[in-house]
This record gives sequence, structure tokens and C-alpha cells, in this order.
Amino acid sequence: MNFLWSLFMRKPALRQFALLDAQGRCQAFKECNQPPVGNGWVEIDEIRLSWMHRPLPARARVSPRPAQSSRHQPLAA
Repeated sequence: MNFLWSLFMRKPALRQFALLDAQGRCQAFKECNQPPVGNGWVEIDEIRLSWMHRPLPARARVSPRPAQSSRHQPLAA
């Protein structure tokens, strides 16, 4: 039965991240639902292997997302 429900459930979208060293060069990539734990991870719009061990292009970065509250806020006050 769980299998049937999984067919209709929407899967969370995966986000892409790059690990940057002190000079801003890409050292690793990761694709996951939540930001990785640790310093140096930045969210990017896509993973390109040609960026490995090179500076990450500024256009590749995704602007930070606002923190989502666990409560729903009213639409009108």
C-alpha cells in the first residue's frame, strides 16, 4: 500500500551545492534536499564538472533562500 501512495506523493526537489576552499575554488559537489552541514558550502543553480578545482563563476550561485517558518503566516492582516 505504501508503494501506491509513493506514486502520488510529490518528491521534494533536490538542490545543488558546491564546497569552496579559502580561495573560492570548487572542491566538491553535493545534491540534497537541505543545505549540507559545515562551512564553505554554497548553493548553485547547476553542477558542472568543469568547475572542479577552479573558481566558481559568480553567475552559478543561487541567491540565499529565506528561512521557512514552521508556522503558516496569514495572507492578509
